[in-house]
Amino acid sequence: MTGPAAHREKILVIKLSALGDFLVALGPMAAIRKHHPDAHITIMTTRPFADMAQRSRYADAVEVVTRAKFYQIGAWLRMARFLNGGFDRVYDLQTNDRSGIYFRLMRKKPVWCGTVRGASDNYAAENPDWRQMHAFDRHKAMLARHGIDVALPDVRWMQTDVSLLTPKDAYVMLIPGCAPQHPYKRWPAAKFAALALKLQHQGYAVCLIGTAAEQEAIAKIKKAAPECHDLSGRTSLYDIASLAAGAAGAVGNDTGPSHLVALTGCPLVVLFSGVTDPSRSAPIGAVVTVIQSEDIGDISTEDVMKALRPRETTGSVQTGATA
Repeated sequence: MTGPAAHREKILVIKLSALGDFLVALGPMAAIRKHHPDAHITIMTTRPFADMAQRSRYADAVEVVTRAKFYQIGAWLRMARFLNGGFDRVYDLQTNDRSGIYFRLMRKKPVWCGTVRGASDNYAAENPDWRQMHAFDRHKAMLARHGIDVALPDVRWMQTDVSLLTPKDAYVMLIPGCAPQHPYKRWPAAKFAALALKLQHQGYAVCLIGTAAEQEAIAKIKKAAPECHDLSGRTSLYDIASLAAGAAGAVGNDTGPSHLVALTGCPLVVLFSGVTDPSRSAPIGAVVTVIQSEDIGDISTEDVMKALRPRETTGSVQTGATA
């Protein structure tokens, strides 16, 4: 034995939620893993994204946390024990007030890349307008200071068998839903239906993607365009990524699944109202077109058809696509 074993650097990556934000952080997570191939990396996230963090293999471990209330002393003690587990370096991709709480819970401060006041690398101190940046651009700029080059992620690790869900003909995916608390983000179901009919007239099959929360909108689309393939409630996030890898194109609202579709390289048209700034929150991908109107209902089906440039497909699911 020639000497003590070399210390394996312990790295913590923080990214909690929501879906679109977590997907935007996949590229930075992949870049961190590539830059630190020998380190032990832990991704700290919330339960909905734990499986995705594990499947990505961007980390050696995943720590699931809850948003503890101030009076839940036991939860805070457990969090403090975890955070004081000897991390050498933290990459904070959450960059909000909760990050500051985690920083203060650490007795011995690690190298910290983020926007927390008092941290070894406070990106916000030199970039006061950082909140106006798109999250992907902010992550990219923060990590570049540590020699880490961030690119769009290769999401082929999400691939599943969707052969039983896939139309035989070339198809376009429509994503008519969004979080129920944000109705202003929804393009009217009647316009999605009109778009479906136009696409079908051009020879495309149309797949409707959504959850139980979108059933009302999808039912309206199906009533007007009954030949649509209703896949609502039948797809996991991984299935959506796999369907997008083989789709000719997609149209969706500003919602998590649209972010996922964009990462696969599928040509996406995403629709925004005036309430949200797409320069800060639009899906990232190789082929993303944003259409915005103060009232999202004022966006015409003709404008969407012009913006959508479907790619050629074989009519069956491709083996995967890099973004």
